[in-house]
Amino acid sequence: MSYPDPRYFGEKGEVNATFRAATTEPDFISTPVTSAGPTVGQGTAYHYLSTTVSTNGEYGLYRVEMGPEVGGPATHFHKAMSESFFILSGTMRLFDGERWVDATSGDYLYVPVGGLHAFRNESGEPASMLMLFAPGAPREEYFEGITGLAGMTDEERAEFFVRHDSFFV
Repeated sequence: MSYPDPRYFGEKGEVNATFRAATTEPDFISTPVTSAGPTVGQGTAYHYLSTTVSTNGEYGLYRVEMGPEVGGPATHFHKAMSESFFILSGTMRLFDGERWVDATSGDYLYVPVGGLHAFRNESGEPASMLMLFAPGAPREEYFEGITGLAGMTDEERAEFFVRHDSFFV
């Protein structure tokens, strides 16, 4: 395997990096919902570290902080992107398509395109993780829209999931 073809053709490089301090407030905190999804009673805090816009579609990286209440999406897959989970703190149950694993700080799960997966915080304690989507997708719209599922018709809900490349089984 070789390196990808160059996409930058300058000779001296550019000053264009972006720093985000750990103390930066979350970009979005979900409100509790009764339907299945990545939300919990206190709401889930989403930190938009690198979005598809900021990476020009290469990837999306998000820090997700879940409260102690039980929550997380049901088993699903994506047709257009892979997804990775890196546990920062707490215990998160990760489903790899065959089995559930109690993942803790430093544990990692990679899910290729089409791979069945799910995650849940069932620990009774807060948990946080990094979620990486590649290539990038506008997941911010998904995270922010999921809280409105209860007010949608079945048709609107189905369209929402298809639009956001989420296929539940």
